[in-house]
Amino acid sequence: MADKKEIQNIQNNNIKLIEDNFIGISGIIGAGKTTLATELGKVLNLPVYYEPVAEEGYLGDFYRDMKRYSFSFQIYLLNERFRQHQQILWSGKGGIQDRTLYEDSIFAKVLFDQGNMEEREYKTYLNLFHNMSNFMKKNTLIVHLDVKPEESLRRIQMRARGCETGITLEYLTCL
Repeated sequence: MADKKEIQNIQNNNIKLIEDNFIGISGIIGAGKTTLATELGKVLNLPVYYEPVAEEGYLGDFYRDMKRYSFSFQIYLLNERFRQHQQILWSGKGGIQDRTLYEDSIFAKVLFDQGNMEEREYKTYLNLFHNMSNFMKKNTLIVHLDVKPEESLRRIQMRARGCETGITLEYLTCL
């Protein structure tokens, strides 16, 4: 999980507050992205935009049947993160995302590679992602939290979200 040392390190590297500071947090599931985003938001006085998966029912469905829900879940997430991305830009206040839009394509690739997304769906996803990327602004900063898959799985099990019980070490290792 994100700690005071990581936040202090970011402060020590002199991140200058500008109106449109746009920070993304990346890392595998359970890396501490939400914790770090929340703390950075407080320290830098920036709004935080959280991953939208808790707000809808796709996540549980996805982990119960990845093959059935992989494409629709990835399209949902891509759309929601793009909406957040644009909202941060249009607000003129900057912000922090607890998962970047750029990571979505990694999840889609892993699903395709594992046989959980058909080639036609994966190509459709990539085409949409590339079309949307024409309207994206690069982040001011992306902070990547590097966590071993074993530690990630331990944290996921500790937080005990029912919908995440199907996450395997193999899936986390692929991510």
